[in-house]
Amino acid sequence: MKKSLALLVLAAFAGTATAAEVVGNPKAAPSKIEMCIGCHGIPGYKAAFPEVYRVPMIGGQSAKYIEAALHAYKKGDRKHPSMRGIAASLSDQDIADVAAYYAQQTPATAKR
Repeated sequence: MKKSLALLVLAAFAGTATAAEVVGNPKAAPSKIEMCIGCHGIPGYKAAFPEVYRVPMIGGQSAKYIEAALHAYKKGDRKHPSMRGIAASLSDQDIADVAAYYAQQTPATAKR
């Protein structure tokens, strides 16, 4: 009984450690943001698919917010066909890197 409880506790901590290992590296992001710039890097840009809407600038947003949004698109919790396809192509490390990259920006330094 004690042995199986100890293994269960170790397994729980191992899962937590794995999730905590993904740390965003903004220097690894430039090759990963090419998909983002076309819409999110144009001030006042409006997309026409699936309907006309204003595309938000993401430079300067919180990394946690960007990560949560990308994971929600990836899982299908947020509904946008283009963003879902893009997010689905990203690994957890890619998402963390992209979020770290955009979080370090200010509106004045946002990638255009």
